[in-house]
Amino acid sequence: MDDRKKDQSIQSHANFDGDSATGDRTQIRQDQQNQQPPQIDPSLADAQAVAASLGVDPNTGLSQAEAERRLAQYGPNELASAPPVPKWKKFLAQFKDPLVYLLLAATGISLIAWFIEKANAAPGAEGGEILPFDAIVIVLILIVNAVLGYIQESKAEEAVEALSQMTAPQTNVLRDGKIARINTVDVVPGDMVVLGEGDSIPADGRLLAAASLRVAEASLTGESVPVGKNVDTLAEAKALGDRANMVFNGTSVTQGTGRAIVTSTGMRTQVGKIADLLQATDDDDSPLQKEMNYVSKILGIAVCIIAAVVLVALALTEGFNDIHDVIDSLLLSVSLAVAAVPEGLAAILTVVLALGVRRMAEHHAIVKKLHSVETLGSASVICSDKTGTLTRNEMTVERVVTPSGEVQLTGTGYAPEGRMIAIPDAGLTSTPSPAQEAAQLEAVATLAVGALANDGELRENTGAGDGSAASDITWEAVGDPTEVSLIVAARKVKADRKYANYTRIGEIPFTSDRKRMAVVAQDNADAGRLTVFAKGAPDVLLGYCSRIAVNGAVRPMTQGDRQQILAAVERLSAEAYRTLGQACRPLGTASLADVPGVAINAAGHVVDIAEQSDVLENDLIWVGMVGIIDPPRTEVRDSVAEAHRAGIRTVMITGDHPLTAARIASDLGIIDATGAADLGSTVLTGTQLDELPDEAAFDNATRNISVYARVAPEHKLKIVESLQRQGNIVAMTGDGVNDAPAVKTADIGVAMGITGTEVTKQSAKMILADDNFSTIVEAVREGRGIFDNIRKFLRYLLSSNVGEVFTVFGGVMLAGFLGITQPGSQGVTVPLLATQLLWINLLTDAAPALAMGVDPSTDDVMARKPRKLTDRVIDGQMWGDIIFIGIIMAAVTLIGMDMHLAGGLFTDRSVDAVGHDAQMTEARTMGFTILVFAQMLNALCSRSHDQSVFVGLFANKWLWGAIALSTLLQLAVVYVPFLNTAFGTVPLSAGAWVECLGLAMIVLVASELRKCVLRAMHRR
Repeated sequence: MDDRKKDQSIQSHANFDGDSATGDRTQIRQDQQNQQPPQIDPSLADAQAVAASLGVDPNTGLSQAEAERRLAQYGPNELASAPPVPKWKKFLAQFKDPLVYLLLAATGISLIAWFIEKANAAPGAEGGEILPFDAIVIVLILIVNAVLGYIQESKAEEAVEALSQMTAPQTNVLRDGKIARINTVDVVPGDMVVLGEGDSIPADGRLLAAASLRVAEASLTGESVPVGKNVDTLAEAKALGDRANMVFNGTSVTQGTGRAIVTSTGMRTQVGKIADLLQATDDDDSPLQKEMNYVSKILGIAVCIIAAVVLVALALTEGFNDIHDVIDSLLLSVSLAVAAVPEGLAAILTVVLALGVRRMAEHHAIVKKLHSVETLGSASVICSDKTGTLTRNEMTVERVVTPSGEVQLTGTGYAPEGRMIAIPDAGLTSTPSPAQEAAQLEAVATLAVGALANDGELRENTGAGDGSAASDITWEAVGDPTEVSLIVAARKVKADRKYANYTRIGEIPFTSDRKRMAVVAQDNADAGRLTVFAKGAPDVLLGYCSRIAVNGAVRPMTQGDRQQILAAVERLSAEAYRTLGQACRPLGTASLADVPGVAINAAGHVVDIAEQSDVLENDLIWVGMVGIIDPPRTEVRDSVAEAHRAGIRTVMITGDHPLTAARIASDLGIIDATGAADLGSTVLTGTQLDELPDEAAFDNATRNISVYARVAPEHKLKIVESLQRQGNIVAMTGDGVNDAPAVKTADIGVAMGITGTEVTKQSAKMILADDNFSTIVEAVREGRGIFDNIRKFLRYLLSSNVGEVFTVFGGVMLAGFLGITQPGSQGVTVPLLATQLLWINLLTDAAPALAMGVDPSTDDVMARKPRKLTDRVIDGQMWGDIIFIGIIMAAVTLIGMDMHLAGGLFTDRSVDAVGHDAQMTEARTMGFTILVFAQMLNALCSRSHDQSVFVGLFANKWLWGAIALSTLLQLAVVYVPFLNTAFGTVPLSAGAWVECLGLAMIVLVASELRKCVLRAMHRR
C-alpha cells in the first residue's frame, strides 16, 4: 500500500495514538478498532438486549479489570488523525522561508564569484581564497539556525501537548457499581455512561434511562434545535437525527440526565465514519502574528528600496565594469536583506509565548492556545460567577427555617460532622421550647426532602491508613455542591434514616428556567406508595404550594404563611445565605397511572414524568427551607483590589438572590457597604434587565452596575455583548452548558476546570484548574508581563537590525568619505561582510532575545490601564526608539571603522604604512566587534522605553548569561585563526579594544540621555 492510500486507510479505520511516531503503532490502533464487537442495530433492539450482547450488567457497569482488558483489545476512544510528521520533515521545514531562499541565493552567488576569481587568476599567482569561506559560513549558519528553530519548535509543541493533556476531556461512567470520572479516551464498548446537563457525549451509545434529556446534535446532523431523547425501542431503522434512543459521540447534553451503554468508540462511531470532514483547519493569524507579518513586509519593502537606490547610485556614479562589479552589487543587496530581518524572530516569539503559557499553567491558568496570551493583558472587565470562583464552593447548610421556628447546624465542609442547635426566641431560656422542639423535628423532615430530591453524591474515601482513624477518611462531593450540602446536613442530623426506604422512580430535573426540581419516589415500607419530593428557589416553589406542614399536621397555606416565609428568605439572603425551599406531595397510590391527570401513551405506559410537571408539581406541601453559606475566598478581596488598581473592573453575575449577591460583593470590595444597603443603585436582576426598553438603556445599565442577580444564561450573553459595545475587553467565566455562548463570545472565555462542563471548556480560551478568581487576576498579570517582554525583545531585535541596515547603507554611500574605498578604485566595497552580519544576528538575536522573554515583570505592570486591542504592538514611540538607536549604532560603527582606514575623518596616521586591504580587514573587525558590543548594551537599554538601564540592572540573570556567552563567542571570532579566515577578521590590539568598548558605550549613553528627556517631558 502506498503512503497516500495508507494514510487514507488510517484516517478511515484506525485510532490515532498521539504518542506514536511510526506507522506500525498506528496500524496497531487500526487493528484494534477493527476488532470492535459486531452488533445488531442498537436502536432497533431492547436496551437490556444490547447490554447482554455487550456482556455488561446495567446496574453495576463493567469491572475495572474488564474495562482495562477491553481498552487493550479495542484501543483508545480516539478519532484517527494524520500520521505524525517525521522529524526530518520538521527539520527541512525550517528552511521554508523567503529569507532562507535569499541566503541560499547569496550562497550561490558567492560560489560563482569564487569560481570566477579562481578561473581568472593569473598563472602562478594566488587564486584568492582556497575555499569559498563566505558560502561555507552562510550554509553552516543556516544549518545552526535551522537546528535552533527545530529545537525551539519541538519545545513549544511539548508545552502545548502537556497543556492539552491537562485539559483532556473526562466522562462519568459506572464501574464496579460506582460512578467514576475517567478520561474520555479510556471509554470502551460496554461502558455505562452517566450523562448530565453540559456533558459532552464521549461515544455512541444506546440509552437505558432518560429524564428530560435533550441533546444538541448540530455538529453531527445539522439540527439546530436540541433533540429530545427517550429509551423506547424503534420499530424501524431511521436516520441519525431521528434515532431518539441513541446518543452520539461529539454531541452534548443541553438538559436533563440519562444513562447510556456505549456501543461504539473511536473510528467506529458515527463521527469516526466521517472523520475526513473533521480535520482541523488552520487557525487565523493572531494580532501579534499579523503585526509581525506587517513589520516584515515594511522591512522587506524598505530593504528593496534601499538596495535599488544604492545600485542605481553606483551604476550612475561608477558603472559596472565587469562581472565582479555585478556580483559585488548583488551581494551588497543580500547583505542589506540579511541585516534588515531578524532571522530567529518567529522561533523566539513561539518559545517566549510557550514559556509564558507554561508559567501560567503552574499558577493553575491553562491557556489553550499560545496567541491567547496577547489578549489576557488587555482585559478591562472580568465578569465572574459567584459560586466557586469568588467563593470556596464548599456549600454548607447552616440554617433550617421551618413553620415552627429555626435551627442552626454546626460543622463546615463536606464531612458529615456536626449537630443541630435550637435558636432560642428572644427572652426565653436556652432550654428548647415546645415550638423549638417541633422546629427540630421539622428540620429533620426538611433535610430528608432535600436529600431525596437530589442528584448529588457524598463519597467517602479511605486514605493510606487502615481507615480506623478520622484522618484516614476524606469526603468527596460528586455533583452539584449545593445538592451535596443537603446530603451532608441530612447525615449530620440522621435524617438519612427517614429516606432509607425510598426508591426513586422518576425525575423532573432542575433547569435554569424552572429553578426547581422534583423526584417521584416509592416508599418500600408503605406498600410502595408514591410521593413527590421537590426543592427549589423558595419564591418559585411557593407558587406551587397550597398546603403547609406545621408541628406534624398539614393545613392549608395562608397569605400570612407566604409573607412569613418570604420575610425569612429576605432575612437569610441579607446574611449572605443561599436559600432553598423543600416541599412534598404524597400521591396516595403505588402507581403513577392512578394519579389524576397523568398522561398514558398508546401502549398503556405512563408518559415521561419530566413532561408532566404541571400535573405532579402542584398542590405541594411546604415543609421548610435551608440557608446555605458558601464562604468567600479570603484571597479574592486582595485580587479584586489589585484588578481595580490595574484599571480592571470586576463584575459579579449570579443566579442567587440580590441580597446575597450584594452582601458577597460588598465583602469582596466589588461594591462598597453603602451600595450593599442600596440595592436599587448597585444590583440589577434578570427581570429588571428584561424590562430595559432598548440597547442604549441596557448599555447605560451595564456601564454603571457591577452586580447582577437572578440572571439566566441569556442575560450573561447580553451583558458581555453590551460591555464589548462600550469598547471593553471582556473576560467571562462560566461552568454550565448554557454559559458556553457567553464564554465563547467574550474576548477571554474562562471555563472552570473543576465544576465546568466539557462543552464550556471547549468554548473557552482559558481554563481555571482551581476555579479561583484570583487565578484570573494572576493570569492577567502574567499576560501583561509576557506582552511587555515581547515588546522588549522586538524593540531590541529591530533596533539592532536597523542599525545593521544603516551601517551597510551608510558605509556604501559614504565609502569614499570614510576611507572604505580609495581614490581611483572601482567596484563596490561593503563595510561588513554578509557572513559577519549573519554571525551578529545569530549572536544578538537568539540568546539575549530569549533571555528578555523571561525578564521579570516591573512593579507597575498592574498599575497601568489595560491596553486596547487596537493599539499597535510596535507603536510610534517604539519606532522612535528603534530608529534613534539604529542611527547611533550605525554612526559609532562607521566611526570605529573610519579610525582604521587611511583617508577618513578620524584616521590614525600610523595606518598609512599598511596596505588598504589590510586596513579594510582590521576596520571590518573593528566595525564587526563594535556592532556586537553595541547590540549587547542595546539589550540592556531595550528593557524599557523610558526607565533608566540602571533600574533593576541585574534582575535578569539569564540576560547577563547571554551577554557573557556572546562576548566569549566574539572573542573566539577575533582570535581563533580558522574563524579569522572564515569571517574575515584579524586579532585586535588592547588599544583597539578600548576604542571598541568606548564607542559601543555611546549607545548606552545616548539611550540614557534620551530617556532623561522623555521622563522630563512626561513630568510636565
